[in-house]
Amino acid sequence: MKTDTIRTGTKAMPPRPRRRGLFRLRQDIPAPIYSAAGIAVPLVLLLIWWAVTSLGIVRPLFLPSPMEIVAEGWRQLREGILWADASVSMYRILVGWLAATVIAVPIGVLMGSYRIVEGALEPLISTVRYMPVVALIPLSILWAGIGDVQKILILFLGTFFQQVLLIMDNVKNIDMNLIRAGQTLGMRNIEILMRIVIPAASPGIWDTFRITIGWTWTYLVVAELVAASEGLGRRIMDAQRYLATDTILFGTLFIGLLGLLTDVAFKRFGRAMFHWNR
Repeated sequence: MKTDTIRTGTKAMPPRPRRRGLFRLRQDIPAPIYSAAGIAVPLVLLLIWWAVTSLGIVRPLFLPSPMEIVAEGWRQLREGILWADASVSMYRILVGWLAATVIAVPIGVLMGSYRIVEGALEPLISTVRYMPVVALIPLSILWAGIGDVQKILILFLGTFFQQVLLIMDNVKNIDMNLIRAGQTLGMRNIEILMRIVIPAASPGIWDTFRITIGWTWTYLVVAELVAASEGLGRRIMDAQRYLATDTILFGTLFIGLLGLLTDVAFKRFGRAMFHWNR
């Protein structure tokens, strides 16, 4: 029979309450605390930034104040520069990432499912993914000119090879018993791939999409480095020539904000589509 007390010697004492701290491994914490922590750290950094610039510890040439960054953003928004640059850059990001994804998914699934395909392609892909994308800019100009195709090609090259290997790992991490169950039921390989492997690996593949589109954003400045008249990356490169630090910082922070919004959107869609995977 269970009791609500613990007997120690002759005295009956209530059970010791279980401690619930915020630093327990892999344990959930209340949602308000989780959200507050994500807001508190940027606010602290912003206060430090404001204090450093207000006290004159760092010259504005090297680090403009937060208000100067806001003023620069408002100027670009008022003059229509911000929307023009952002729309062009988002178009290039979307097309480059989609092109890489459409090709990477089937190749990654095949590499994760068949050892012969992995053995044939993995050494080549692993070698190419270590090549610096910046070094490929001259070749990309020779191959694709100096228009949007060249910039999309750079974004493709910066994303595709990493994405293939991540998707391969997503497929290889599914439970082998699921595949054996399909084989026991007499399913053909193509049926196992379409009805078992891809659905089981889909949550992981979606996380790979979320990660790799973030990489595509990081390659934006590189893609718009040469012969671009518009784009967030191009605006940053032009500002560098004139030591316009406020423009550089605003452009960098704005790209980070767009990337954060993209990440949040992917997380929300992923939770909605794969709620069974929680």
